[in-house]
Amino acid sequence: MGSTLREIIYDIGGGLKSGAAFKGVQIGGPSGGCLILDQLDAPLDFDSVKKLDAIMGSGGLVVMDENTCMVEVARFFMNFTQRESCGKCVPCREGTKRMLEILERIVDGKGEMSDLDELEELAHMVQSMALCGLGKSAPLPVISTLNRFRDEYVEHIRDKKCHAKVCTALRQFHINSEFCIGCGKCAKNCPAGAITGAIKHPHQIDNNLCIKCGACKDNCNFNAVYVEM
Repeated sequence: MGSTLREIIYDIGGGLKSGAAFKGVQIGGPSGGCLILDQLDAPLDFDSVKKLDAIMGSGGLVVMDENTCMVEVARFFMNFTQRESCGKCVPCREGTKRMLEILERIVDGKGEMSDLDELEELAHMVQSMALCGLGKSAPLPVISTLNRFRDEYVEHIRDKKCHAKVCTALRQFHINSEFCIGCGKCAKNCPAGAITGAIKHPHQIDNNLCIKCGACKDNCNFNAVYVEM
């Protein structure tokens, strides 16, 4: 108690093994908040953490690097807490369900800018009106990511892009004609029949048919398939 997140992550934990830049840390379990680099020197005690829209909770930490999509993080944790809701009170039972629906729309590229206002309104309603600790803390991943990574939400909605290349529905697969030798292996392994092209000639992917499974990229031996967000 009283140690900083920086000490725990870097001195005790040894830092990020991926070698990528630090992006955020989820503190307190699934219903905790996400903190950023500027907050790593805050002491870990109940009062200090509460001021940062987070909780001590179970004491668990999930450290995330720059390749993490924070919108998907919020969706993942909301999915967990929504399933854990006992359903006794309406704010938690229905509020978390509506929040999850909005987050799923956003990661699927079907979100609208008005969803962000509704998401915030629902989050604060659930936080203030839920009967138990689970319900009151369930919106924290959403509140904290909206406050600290709002640009990622806007990017998903307005630009239909996921900078971290995590959200499958927003990925587009393409074939680099300079690298493709026309072996046909990608077309043979495509379950949607979205790849066409003659043998020994560069192939093409129809993204209207593509189901974003990534089989083409996994089976290409020449690194000709790339993902564009």
